[in-house]
Amino acid sequence: MSVNQQAHTGPPYGQPQPGYQGFQQPAYGGQSLPGAPQSQYGAYNGPVPGYQQPVPPQGYFPSLGFPSKGSPVSLNSDTSLAPNFIGSLRAPPTSGAPPPASGASHPSGHVAYSQFEHGDVQNGIPASAAPMQRPPASQPFLPGSAPTPVSQISTFQQYGPPPGSVQQLRNHMAGMTIGSTAASAPPPAGLGYASVPPVSGSVSATGSGLYTPYSASQGAPPPSVSQALPVAQPPFPGQTVPTQRLPAQVPGFTPPPPSTGVGPSSYPPTTGAPRPPAMPGPPLPGQTLAGPPSSQPNHVSSPPPPSTMAGLHPGPPMSGLHGPPPPTHPPQPGYQMQQNGSFGQMRGPQPNYGGAYPGAPNYGSPPGPPPPPKRLDPDSIPSPIQVIEDDRNNRGSEPFVTGVRGQVPPLVTTNFLVKDQGNASPRYIRCTSYNIPCTSDMAKQSQVPLAAVIKPLATLPPEETLPYLVDHGESGPVRCNRCKAYMCPFMQFIEGGRRFQCCFCSCVTEVPPHYFQHLDHTGKRVDFYDRPELSLGSYEFLATVDYCKNNKFPSPPAFIFMIDVSYNAVKSGLVRLICEELKSLLDYLPREGNMEESAIRVGFVTYNKVLHFYNVKSSLAQPQMMVVSDVADMFVPLLDGFLVNVNESRTVIASLLDQIPEMFADTRETETVFAPVIQAGLEALKAAECAGKLFIFHTSLPIAEAPGKLKNRDDRKLINTDKEKTLFQPQTSFYNNLAKDCVAQGCCVDLFLFPNQYLDVATLGVVPYQTGGSIYKYAYFQLETDQYRFLNDLRRDVQKEVGFDAVMRVRTSTGIRATDFFGAFYMSNTTDVEMAGLDCDKTITVEFKHDDKLSEDSGALLQCALLYTSCAGQRRLRIHNLSLNCCTQLADLYRNCETDTLINYLAKYAYRGVLSSPVKTVRDALINQCAQILACYRKNCASPSSAGQLILPECMKLLPVYLNCVLKSDVLQPGPEVTTDDRAYIRQLVTSMDVAETNVFFYPRLLPLTKADVDSDSLPAAIRNSEERLSKGDIYLLENGLNIFVWVGVNVQQSLIQNLFGVSSFSQISNALSTLPVLENPFSKKVRSVVDMLQGQRSRYMKLIIVKQEDKLEMLFKHFLVEDKSLSGGASYVDFLCHMHKEIRQLLS
Repeated sequence: MSVNQQAHTGPPYGQPQPGYQGFQQPAYGGQSLPGAPQSQYGAYNGPVPGYQQPVPPQGYFPSLGFPSKGSPVSLNSDTSLAPNFIGSLRAPPTSGAPPPASGASHPSGHVAYSQFEHGDVQNGIPASAAPMQRPPASQPFLPGSAPTPVSQISTFQQYGPPPGSVQQLRNHMAGMTIGSTAASAPPPAGLGYASVPPVSGSVSATGSGLYTPYSASQGAPPPSVSQALPVAQPPFPGQTVPTQRLPAQVPGFTPPPPSTGVGPSSYPPTTGAPRPPAMPGPPLPGQTLAGPPSSQPNHVSSPPPPSTMAGLHPGPPMSGLHGPPPPTHPPQPGYQMQQNGSFGQMRGPQPNYGGAYPGAPNYGSPPGPPPPPKRLDPDSIPSPIQVIEDDRNNRGSEPFVTGVRGQVPPLVTTNFLVKDQGNASPRYIRCTSYNIPCTSDMAKQSQVPLAAVIKPLATLPPEETLPYLVDHGESGPVRCNRCKAYMCPFMQFIEGGRRFQCCFCSCVTEVPPHYFQHLDHTGKRVDFYDRPELSLGSYEFLATVDYCKNNKFPSPPAFIFMIDVSYNAVKSGLVRLICEELKSLLDYLPREGNMEESAIRVGFVTYNKVLHFYNVKSSLAQPQMMVVSDVADMFVPLLDGFLVNVNESRTVIASLLDQIPEMFADTRETETVFAPVIQAGLEALKAAECAGKLFIFHTSLPIAEAPGKLKNRDDRKLINTDKEKTLFQPQTSFYNNLAKDCVAQGCCVDLFLFPNQYLDVATLGVVPYQTGGSIYKYAYFQLETDQYRFLNDLRRDVQKEVGFDAVMRVRTSTGIRATDFFGAFYMSNTTDVEMAGLDCDKTITVEFKHDDKLSEDSGALLQCALLYTSCAGQRRLRIHNLSLNCCTQLADLYRNCETDTLINYLAKYAYRGVLSSPVKTVRDALINQCAQILACYRKNCASPSSAGQLILPECMKLLPVYLNCVLKSDVLQPGPEVTTDDRAYIRQLVTSMDVAETNVFFYPRLLPLTKADVDSDSLPAAIRNSEERLSKGDIYLLENGLNIFVWVGVNVQQSLIQNLFGVSSFSQISNALSTLPVLENPFSKKVRSVVDMLQGQRSRYMKLIIVKQEDKLEMLFKHFLVEDKSLSGGASYVDFLCHMHKEIRQLLS
């Protein structure tokens, strides 16, 4: 079913919302949903207003494949097709093949139909008389164009009518040869051919099983392999095939032998998978359609040589371009072809997927009518799943050693081990590019933002070493005299080790006598490996008293729990739940490595319109309560006995937590205050002279008479107007001033919200946001469904590593400087990022600009220094260093970018932009910047080629799909059911997310659970986020870091439903489940272990939502199928790619 929905982060993050009933299920023909706004880019179904195009002349067919890392992706189209069709086209209807369904327009007289009911397509092999052909590994390109270095599409040429017979088709095919400057015979009209030569003189093919389906668990083909049409007999390994220019029609040559994979049954399954029978619909019960195991790359012979890795190319990676190939790429022997973005099983011809030869699906029949305008084949455009899988296969097995300057790390989706040898781990710092332009002019020309996403206290996996703590005694860490940079591996010792030259500002500083050490014959200190600050990228110094407030060492921090006891909180069971949980949770407060007990002291406050403080001094028999009703002038009524040691006051605290729910059980007070609660916590920490954290549990808009009182200003009519920005801004400046006071004291606020209506998150979130705290939101909180998620979040929040009273500064070497900062913090000057608290999940994103020229020889350096108080009250400095390369060639910049980090930066930049500009302006600026990035690449790094080609840099080929996900997100394009609070909540959440979190948030992970191997520990291979990848007979899991959806198709076998849900039929599955039932069978155990594994990878506990196909909740689920069109008007991936191509062409012309 092609109801394409928005990638949508749901109503209040996952609750069922009213208003989905009775939505219509459209049929397969790509009709738009009644009531759905049109995508702003127009559907890509042939000519559309705004894309006025003639029907393409016969014979114009693009097609597309993917190279591996190291070659740009080029998507081809012809100048005469403005929407720039990219990729292999859907087949025109011919005898024996169903007409294209989804999204393709039909010639008059044809009825759009599908042989499936809705939802039933998709990864099975549908019934069709036409056996689908497998394109081969490599192919010469079209006459008249110069050689194309790497696999991609060629330009279109116009040729005669389609072949009328098998013989004629063979005649066409045999004119194709493989070689370095091959010319090909023209493909017959009506066949979607891409013909592109290999990167270098020969392609060695190993064995006859050269062509395999493109199961996304495999790597994309490497640069030397182009995805195109069948070739004549592949050469033997090592054999060079001479090439000649061939005339347009070469008469009579031998048909290709079956070993090349051209015959009707030439479709060897991917390694290790049985070939599925051709059958309609989903696979038969019990039938396995697994692709190769994901750990096994889809390569016939050797793993890719290093030149296929990004960042290691001798010459600029190119592909799909016209012009002589760079001679520096070595040929790459025998890789298998891959051709399909879906995982786990091969896709045969299906409705809306033409076979490999769309014009002549069965050889004997007469050619069909002239092709109608085509819809782009989603399998032919860059697949996130494929890129992620390739990176896992290529880079997941080796440790990432940080000794080399400017290395691009593996993707965040790859599991890899880091060995620190002088640069900080990518777990601490990731950059948008690891090779930055030498001049500001070059940076402006490319428009690639230079930014680093820094997570100073990131958690490391158990097998990696935590940063070493270095104690230099009373003299403190050694620093540069001028710029105050800390000693690091890039400092240069001179004059026999008596002085050192700063790598940041070049100033020469005397080495303190106690730190002196001789140099060896290479100029290195002889104690180089004994000192973390000389040999490692990340380490900590113990700070001296000079680094402390008021020149005295800090006290250990305190935690204050502040519980809303108004009517809603008591009635919902929330107050009792919190009190019960705190009894046991207080034993798990964070502590320093080897300490017996935590040094953190705790205090308790409850509030509604007034505040109640509790004395829980260990000497008391019962806790004492003190009420402060003058909320306009907040003070703390007791000093001694408010903040206590948990072990000493254990019995008094337990007694208090038992009494609170009883004391307020009959309350009728519905109004609450909010600002005075924060003021009370702040005053308590001031009185105790320590930093700390407030855990505030709050339920409603604070309308009671008090400072910081708010009114309900929610107004959906402002959406899409110039005043929309006010919805994201705080109502009053009161909270900004309060936040400033909190930061000065080191008072961090974590806010747990339980709203049943508008709460004004934009205003209440100001203090948590500016103090480095977190917000958690549980809309329409219900004890039975939400308590598990809330308690898991609370436990993790209380236990996680956190630094208090933190200040961070980023120093850079001469030539660039930090100019802009994004995240949850406060800045009182232009250089220091101040946070009352900084935990292990928070990131700070820093943008750099040029202020001078850089040199290729010396590169560029960053040093992030974080000064903070540990949870034991120890003042420390954590240092992270990173060295980057600098380049004078744009191609080097584009070869060393990291798209995931780029998207993280762009999303934060846009989400800050909505505070001051209309949302439409922000969206247009994003599209424009990305078009400029890609147009600059096209103009300066790609060989000259037809303007009809969309050519993407290899490491940015996912920029369009990910950017579209950001544009369709709730903040920038809300659906009708997204509340103002949701948007404010998401805006704040994303601003301090790390790269892994934004990656899964914007492009959720979709896993076919029914394909999971119950005997292995691994996750099932992911599939692309589109409805046409779903099959009615399967169960899928989708996660985005906040929610986990389990989608159940209507035709799922009864035995699977019984095993997973413990009920006997589809209709009995309950939507109200918040956890999966614990059943003793392999399938239930496997699915629960998958859910647990995903929960363990995320910083928040994800809400589990069960979605039955064709149920009202399915609309919510479809919001997250981000490659499809969204109900709020967001474009599908295919449409957006065409729109981006149009924008790029406008810039180039």
